[in-house]
Order: sequence, then structure tokens, then C-alpha cells
Amino acid sequence: MIQRQKGCNDIYGREAKIWKYIDSVIDAVMEKYNYTYIRTPLIEATELFHRGIGESTDIVTKETYDFVDRGGRNITLRPEGTAGVVRSFIENKMYGDNLPVKVYYNGTMYRYERPQSGRDRELTQFGMEILGSDDPLCDAEIISLAVNIYKMLGLKEIKVNINSLGDNASRLKYREELVKYFKPHMDELCSDCKERLEKNPLRILDCKVDCDSDIIKNAPKTLNFLNEESRDRFEKVQEYLDVLEVKYEINPNIVRGLDYYNHTVFEIEAKVDGFGANNVLGGGGRYNGLCKELGGPDTPCIGFACGIGRLVTALELEKVSLPIVEDVDLFLLYVNEEEKNYAAYLSQELRLAGFIVDTEYNNRSLKAQFKQADRLNAKYIAVLNSEDINNNEIKIKNNKTKEEDIISLDAIIYYLDEKINTNIEEDYGECSHECCGNHDGCKCHNHEEEDL
Repeated sequence: MIQRQKGCNDIYGREAKIWKYIDSVIDAVMEKYNYTYIRTPLIEATELFHRGIGESTDIVTKETYDFVDRGGRNITLRPEGTAGVVRSFIENKMYGDNLPVKVYYNGTMYRYERPQSGRDRELTQFGMEILGSDDPLCDAEIISLAVNIYKMLGLKEIKVNINSLGDNASRLKYREELVKYFKPHMDELCSDCKERLEKNPLRILDCKVDCDSDIIKNAPKTLNFLNEESRDRFEKVQEYLDVLEVKYEINPNIVRGLDYYNHTVFEIEAKVDGFGANNVLGGGGRYNGLCKELGGPDTPCIGFACGIGRLVTALELEKVSLPIVEDVDLFLLYVNEEEKNYAAYLSQELRLAGFIVDTEYNNRSLKAQFKQADRLNAKYIAVLNSEDINNNEIKIKNNKTKEEDIISLDAIIYYLDEKINTNIEEDYGECSHECCGNHDGCKCHNHEEEDL
């Protein structure tokens, strides 16, 4: 038997519905914030990630899937979304008078790392980018937008950590201080960090091996090396976060793992047990130099990214009840070929009218069909009868109360619309989502459209 590759997952059944629901909430929120969807290629020139992410990062040195194609080109499966978005921004000349450009993506990434809880080799990541503005309000908006998506999904136990790396001058000054601090401790660092000391000492602070050592914990902090302009900018970000009512903590240990960050960096944690050592749901920051580094105009940018898999885990650990549709509105049963033909016709008509309808496909007995209706959690069932059909009638039974009505086939859409919609409040009961105010009768399967 051929099995899936290590670090990759099959997502189906109820879990797939959860993923699709998350996608729908993300799409709805991003639309309200006027971000447009962008889809970039799964494969890119290897140089894009080496120049963009940085030669000294773990992603480039250890985790990228690199290969040479049949044309002799060096190709990489994308490990993250930002570099591809910036490449597209430059190549398609999105820069101009209509700035900033606000986009979001939701797609598959690949990283060759040891599969463990919350870390896969094939992962799905959604992210958002603002390209073309250095306004601190953009920093605050990106952070608040991420927080609001989590709230829309029902997460309550989250924590926002922010920091600033400062501008290029501040970062250079901090880099020099780190080199001076770490050099006497060279023998106490892991082999990777010894190489990082000369290439990018900030990466030492993000080391997964030495993260708990006192050497790392006692290292100089970025905030002590910010110049006045960078400090004022960071204070302005905090002011806007206060305006947007986003609770946050300043964490000087956050530097993020990619070389392109400057000024604001942030991470959002899930405050629940079960994640293991790393409970970060997502993070991001400002990257004002990346566009120029990749051959485009000097363009200030900021972004955020989150792994969908980690988000699903957080929802499960926090026991968030999602309004996942796990039933069908109507199941049509039949006995003979004439009735089967009508079941096919009626199923299509009702589906096009917006109802979830299913029927029998294996020509099983009525007893087996009733069991199938129960397995599908059918709200209503109808046993098609040739005589009823000829009389333009149909018998519909509530599969829960067992009450039965005989109605005209011409009125079935109106009948189901009234029955299904009036039962929504009873079916969903009290909503657990913060956006709905925890009130009774919330039609939260549509809340992403109604409550934003």
C-alpha cells in the first residue's frame, strides 16, 4: 500500500469542514477590511527565498525543498508567503499612485523539518500584507486584524507580544553589541549559533537549541538600542493598538526568524496547554527593505502569517464549538426506477434553491435507505411514491419529531424554507463566538457576514 509522505496529512470529513469554515471566516473578515486575495505560484526561483528570507535562516539552510528542473533552473517549493507576494508586487508593477496595496493569501507551504506537534512538512498558511505605507497605523491594523480573526473563530485565550528591532541604524548598533556579548560564550553555543554569530547574530536569539540557556536570556535587548526615531515610532504603534483596544505585552525577546524584519515584530500565542514548547499561532512584522532587496522600488511593508493547522489545534484545545454543518436538510428515498428518476430531478432543483439534499445511489432497500438518512443526520426525509408524484404531492417527515405533512410539489421549496429557517435557532442554541455576543438564537453559520 502506498502511504502519504511523512509530515503530510489527509484532511477529510469533519476536519475538512472545520478547515473550510475557517477559510470562510478569513475571507469574510478580509473583505470587510478591503484586502484582496492574491494567489502566487507554489514554485519559485530558489534565489527569491535565498535573497528574501536570508541565507543564514533555518528555513533556507535546512528546510527548503530545492531541486533543479528539466530546464536546469534552480527551483524551490515556497516555504512562506511573503517573498512571493513581494515578487508579484514588483513583477506586476503594483506600485504606483494607488498605494498601499492590501492583500491576503491562503495556501500550501513546504518545509523540510522534523514532523512534530504543530509542525508539518506540508502546511497551510494564511497571511496578509500591506505594501506601500510606513504608517504605524498599518502595524496596529495588521495586529488587530489577526486578533479579530481569532476572536471571530471563537478563541478567547490568546496573547499578543510585540517588540521593535528599530531602523537599520538601530539594528546595526544592536548587532554589534550582540557580537561583543556572545563572543566570550562561543564554546557554550550550539554549532549553528557559532556560524550565526558572524552572519546574523540576531538569529542566535531565535535558536531552538539554546533558547532556554541563561546566555540567551541575559543577552542585550533590542529596545535598549533604539534611536529616538525608532522609539517614537514604536510608541505610536502602541498608541494605535490602544485605540483599537488590542491588549498586548512588550516582549523584548521577540526577533522573529527571518532576516527581512525591522521595526515592529510581533507574535500571537495560544494560552492553552497541549501545544508543547511552542504555542505561537502566528506572527509577523515590518519589512521595509525587502522590496528593494528583490530588485523593486524602496517600499515599506508589513505582514502577518498563521498556520491553519496550528489554529485548528488551538480551537480543539480550547474546546471551541464551531457551527459546522454536519447534516442534510432532506434525504429522498425511492423504490422503483421512475421514483429514482424523479429523486434525481428533485434533488437538483432543491440544491439549486439552496438546500442540502441527498438521495440513494446504490439501489438499496428502503430499510437501508432509512439507515443512510440517519447516518447523514437528515432533518427531513421523503419517500417518493409514484402515485403521489402523479398527483403532484409529496410526503415529508420530520426525522426528529416523526411528524409528517403531505404538501404540493409546487410548494416544497416554500415548505422547506419555512421549516429549516425556523429551526435554526433551536439547532444552534447558544453561540460560543465572541462576535455574536453569546446570545441565544445566533445564526452564526452566517455570522461572518452579519456581525463584522
